[in-house]
Amino acid sequence: MSRLMIPRRRFLAGSLASAAIAAPFGIVRGAPVTFAADPYTLGVASGCPRENSVILWTRLAPQPLEEGGMPPAPVEVEWQVAEDEGFARIAAKGVARATVELAHSVHAEVDGLRPGRVYWYRFRAGSAMSPIGRTRTAPARGNSRFRFAFASCQQYEQGYFAAYRDMAARDLDLVVHLGDYIYEKSWGWRHVRQHGVGIPTTLPEFRNRYALYKTDADLQAAHAAFPWLSIWDDHEVADDYANDRSYTTRDPEQFLKVRAAAYQAYYEHMPLPLSARPIGPNATIYEHYRFGDMLDMLLLDDRQYRSAPACVNGGRPTTVPDCAERTGEMRTMLGRSQEQWLDARLGAQNGRWTMVAQQTLMAEARHREAEGGDCYWMDGWDGYPNARRRLLDSIVTHNVRNPVVIGGDRHAYYAADLKRDFSRPQDPTIATEFVGTSITSDGPSEGSIRNALENNPELIYARGDKRGYAVVELDDQTCTVGFEALDDVKDARSEVRRLATFVVEDGVPGVKVG
Repeated sequence: MSRLMIPRRRFLAGSLASAAIAAPFGIVRGAPVTFAADPYTLGVASGCPRENSVILWTRLAPQPLEEGGMPPAPVEVEWQVAEDEGFARIAAKGVARATVELAHSVHAEVDGLRPGRVYWYRFRAGSAMSPIGRTRTAPARGNSRFRFAFASCQQYEQGYFAAYRDMAARDLDLVVHLGDYIYEKSWGWRHVRQHGVGIPTTLPEFRNRYALYKTDADLQAAHAAFPWLSIWDDHEVADDYANDRSYTTRDPEQFLKVRAAAYQAYYEHMPLPLSARPIGPNATIYEHYRFGDMLDMLLLDDRQYRSAPACVNGGRPTTVPDCAERTGEMRTMLGRSQEQWLDARLGAQNGRWTMVAQQTLMAEARHREAEGGDCYWMDGWDGYPNARRRLLDSIVTHNVRNPVVIGGDRHAYYAADLKRDFSRPQDPTIATEFVGTSITSDGPSEGSIRNALENNPELIYARGDKRGYAVVELDDQTCTVGFEALDDVKDARSEVRRLATFVVEDGVPGVKVG
C-alpha cells in the first residue's frame, strides 16, 4: 500500500496554530487507511451545542469536486475533544464510521462535556490528521453575557466570503446560519468565480455544490472557530419553493425527488444531529436550544410545510397586487405541527431573551404602486399574514420575555417593530426584529428600499447596498445588535466596518438606535 500523502495542513489563525504539535491519537484501529491526497479538504465544524454535548462534523473528500473521491468501503474515523489546544487533557474520544451512504461524512454526537466552556477537537482517519477546531458548550446557568453572529445568503459567484474571515476573528459564543448556504442557480452580475456546472437536481450534483462552497478557506475558518446552528431556506433546494410546489419543477412527485436529494446533501455537509437526518424528502430541523439564563433560541423551518403561494396562479411568488387568497385563515408558513410545537415552546421559555430564528423578514413590507395600489411579496410572511398573526398572538398569550425575531433572505439589513396589526402603527409593539443582509448575494434596488421605508412605519431601518452579517450581544439589561458590512464583496481581503448599531432594552420591545 502506498504511503499516505498529506499536503500542508490548514489550521486556524493565531493561537490554534500551536496545536499542530499536539499529542498523537491512540493506536490506529484495524487495517491501515491511506489517501492519495488530504481527505479533509472541506474542513471541520461543530454545531448544536447543549450544556453537556456538541456535534462534531467532517467529511472525507480527497477529491471534493468529484463526489469526494472516496472508495465505497466504510472508514473508521477517530475523534478527540480536549480541554486544551495542545490536547494534553482529553475530555472525550470515540470512533465514528464514515460510510458511502452519507458521502463519508462524520456526525459525532459528543456528550459528557462540561457546560459553558471551550473545547478543541480533531479527527484522524488512518494516519491522516484533520485541522483542529474550537467549540463551546452551552452554559447551564448564571451567564451574564452571550454573543453570537447570524448570517445568510452566500451566493458563491457573486462575491468572496470575506465576511466569514472577519467573523472567525471575533469573540463569539455561536454562529446562527439562517439559510441559502448554497445556491442552486447562477444569477446576478460581476461574478468573481463560477459554479462551473448547471443547476443540481441529483444527490451527486448537490454533494458537489456543497463541496465547492465548503472548499472556501474563510467559510472553513468560521466553522472551525465556533459552534453553529443552521436552518435552510429555498436555494438549498430550488428558488422560492413551497412544500412540494416549485415553479421550476411543476410535477410535485418529481420535485420531491429533488428535495430528497437536496435535504440529504444538506445533512451530509452540516454539523447536525441524527434527529435531523432526512427520511426521503422529509427532515425535521426546527428545534429549541437554551443558553443558560440568558437566551432561548427557537429555530424554525418556513419552507418544508408552507401553503402554496397566493395570488400568482402557480407561478413564481413575486411582489404582486393583493387578492382574497392571501388572507385565508388556514394558510400557513410553518405547518400545523410546527405551529403547535412553537406555541408550546414559547409557553415554556425562561431565558431573559427569546430569539425566534427564521428565514426572512417578518414585518410587513407593503409596496405602494405609483397608481396607489398595494402589492405584497408572496414568498415571505406578507403572503401568509394570518400565520404571522398566530405566531405574534402566541408571543402575547404566553407573555414571552423580550422576544426578538432574526431573519435573512432579503439581502438587506432591516430593523423593525413587530405589530399584531400593521395597519395600526399606534398599537403596542409585540416583538423586535432584525434582518441581516447577505454574505455575498446581490441586494435590492435603492428604490425598493426607499418604497419599503416610506410605506411601512414599523420598518425603523433598511439598507440593501451592503453585504455582511450581524452580531448580537446580550446581557441582563440590553440586546445590542450591530450590522457589520463589507467595504467591497468583490474584494477577497475587504475590510468590515460597523454600519449601524441598535439596542433593545429589557422589558421594552422595540428598536432603539444605539
